[in-house]
Formats: sequence, structure tokens, C-alpha cells
Amino acid sequence: MAYSDLDFNLLKVLEALFIHRSASAAAEALSVTQPSVSLSLKRLRAHFGDELFLRQGGRMVPTAVAERLREPVARIIATVQSDIVPAGPFDPASSDRCFVLSLSDLGELTFLPDLMASIRQKAPRVTVQSVTLPTRELKGALVDGDVDLALGYFYGFDSDNLFSQKLFDQTFVCLARVDHPDIGESLSVEQFIRAEHAIIEQDGRSQEVFERRLETLGLERHVVLRSPHFMSVPLLISQSDMITTVPLAVGRIYTKLTGLKMLALPFQSPAVELKQFWHRRSHADPGTVWLRRIVSKLFTGHDPTIGDRSSFWKSFKGSGKNA
Repeated sequence: MAYSDLDFNLLKVLEALFIHRSASAAAEALSVTQPSVSLSLKRLRAHFGDELFLRQGGRMVPTAVAERLREPVARIIATVQSDIVPAGPFDPASSDRCFVLSLSDLGELTFLPDLMASIRQKAPRVTVQSVTLPTRELKGALVDGDVDLALGYFYGFDSDNLFSQKLFDQTFVCLARVDHPDIGESLSVEQFIRAEHAIIEQDGRSQEVFERRLETLGLERHVVLRSPHFMSVPLLISQSDMITTVPLAVGRIYTKLTGLKMLALPFQSPAVELKQFWHRRSHADPGTVWLRRIVSKLFTGHDPTIGDRSSFWKSFKGSGKNA
């Protein structure tokens, strides 16, 4: 098969198979018949000299050759869609689009209250789905169009086909219960080392930056609990003598909702860059352009004080104790 025979429709079939891993589902997504998809796959296999997809457990699993084609195919399709085929207008007031955002539970605490308030005001019929994906899977989800926007800190998350915008730098604080027997209104290095720590471990997340800072300083914590979840932290810390280190935005929330106090670190806090990421395929899409502008307006240059801006968190103002 000559290169002239590899038409755009074949690439669309290849992309649909990457996304759906099923000939019937790909056919439905493309509004064609399943035999048509099967014939296209046969032509693709002949062109590339490879099976491309193998059946395994009821799904079509891409071969190594197919995986190497994934990003180039997505790039070609994105270029055609954004630069050649004009996108229709996006009307926030009437759109019922569902935007898929990739956020950790920390990211939800940091971004969603203000973001949802703004979206609900400007686009009452628009909905949002929040998903949490490992960093190793997120890039593929952006490539496939399964995720519109990723918000947060993703270490080593670079690609020629990914765009990003820095929003703000996030620093860290410590949390302890208000009546902690050893820690008052400030925290020394000795107290930090002596205390029992609960730490949050998440894939490719900001806590790894904090761990690297401790290694640089030659400090070692007495860790008694490791958890991948932020949401259990307030109850655990408020009912024990453990302390924990969290991003500043999270610390401000938790001290409003629970009997915790927030303490400055006894050394200079590292900072992580929180960004929004999107794929080339959606770079010129009017809907995602609108969403990115809202995110940028809300968060660029801010060290978000969640409870100070969001109407949701304002209802908790004055509860708890702030350091």
C-alpha cells in the first residue's frame, strides 16, 4: 500500500480503536458499520505490516507498533481538526457539554469550589466529571480525548503535544491538633523530628517535592502512617498526637473545618508549580478554550485561599482555629 492510500479516514479508525478497544464501539463512535471498521483495520495492517491490535480478554490490545503510532496519529487528527476544519461556536449559556477534568483529591479541594461556582454562574447546563488517573495513564487519556484538562502538579509531565500554563506556586505547612502536648503556636526543627508523622503518598504528586527537600536538609521524619488519601487527614490528626505536612491551600481548609492548628515549617518550604495541561487536539476547541480561560482567570498568580474566595468555603469561616 502506497502512502497515498493511507487516507484520513483510516487514521480516524485507528484513533477510534485506540480509544474504544473494540471494533463495534469504534464503528458506533464513527457512525459506520462494524464491517467497515474491520476492512479499514485490514488495510492498516497491510500498510504497516503489523497486526496493530490483538484480541485479549474481549478487548483489542495495541501492539508495540501501534503504540508508537498513537501520538503521531493523534497529532495529525488534531492538526486537521484545529487548523483545517473550523470548530463550531461555544455558547456557555446554552451548552450542555460535559467537561472531564483530571484532579487528585487535593486538586479537587484546591480548584473545584471556585471553578464550579464560576461554571454554574456562566454555564448553568454545563457539567463536570472529575477523574483521578495515575500520571502514566493521564497522558494517554489527554491524547485520546478522554480528559479535556488536567489540573495540578505532575512531575515529569512533558510532551511535544501537550500545552501547559503555570497557575501558581504552592508551598507547605504543618498541621497539629490545637491542644497538642508538645507543640504550641510554632514548630522547631527538634519538634518536627521528634513528632510522629502521617504522610500522604500519591503518584507523581507534590509530596515527593517535600521529600526531596527533607533529603537535601538531611532531616528524617518518624513516620507512623502512610496513606494515599488527603481526606482522612483531619480526623486522624485531630484525634492523635501525629502531625502532617500538607499544601498551604489544604491546611487553610482543614483549620476552618476541624480542631487543627496550622504551623509554619521550621525551614524554608519548597514550592511546586501547579499548572493546567491540555493536548494539542483540544488547543483550538472553543469549549476547552473557554474553560481554560476561566481556570486562568481564577487561579493565575494566586496562592489560593480557598475559604476566602469561594462562596462554599465562606460558610465555614470562623469555625476552627487558625494559626
